[in-house]
Amino acid sequence: MKVRASIGISLDGFGTGEGLSAEAPFGHAGMLLVDWLKDTAAFREAVMGDGSGGTAGVDDAFARRLLGEAGAEIMGARKFGPPGWHDDPGWRGWWGDAPPFRTPVFVLTHHERAPLAFANGTTFHFISADPHEALATAAAAANGRDVRIGGGPTVTRAFLAAGLVDELHVAVAPVILGRGVRLWDGLEGFETGYIREAVSSPSGATHITFRRRVDAAS
Repeated sequence: MKVRASIGISLDGFGTGEGLSAEAPFGHAGMLLVDWLKDTAAFREAVMGDGSGGTAGVDDAFARRLLGEAGAEIMGARKFGPPGWHDDPGWRGWWGDAPPFRTPVFVLTHHERAPLAFANGTTFHFISADPHEALATAAAAANGRDVRIGGGPTVTRAFLAAGLVDELHVAVAPVILGRGVRLWDGLEGFETGYIREAVSSPSGATHITFRRRVDAAS
């Protein structure tokens, strides 16, 4: 089992903008941080069930790795819904009746509620746990398959700070947000424990992969 994380950030390191709402899942960032992803064939297959017309190439290759089947996912409360979603018992996430995960998803929140199951195999579990506890729970549900850290930046940063991520993919969008939630704060020097690779895409995104060094994991 590996713990994998993937996140999009701006050139100035923000993983989401300010002003998140039901109408603006990324706040003032809009869709700028995921422009590289939303037009790929892999994304269209996973979310819309039809990859026709989607782009191939570098972005699609990284999208397939991102969207590939994991055994379980962990995400933060702000990825599941906008501020205040826990006060709305009818809120079922951003993804309608067919969330693209198709696996157990553990939402980290102080507002726990009953699990929310969908016909396509996605089940959201709402838990209050630190990164180590959450990973133990997700790993048990994953049955030996990978656990994916789904974001946003606060949750991804917490798992990186705890030393729990084996592989991190960062898609750097060619935009400057100026405000929002930063990924890298407090993580100075973390990269020394990883082998780093960077690939540029015609979309303007730069894909940076961090893979844990064998000696760092021992």
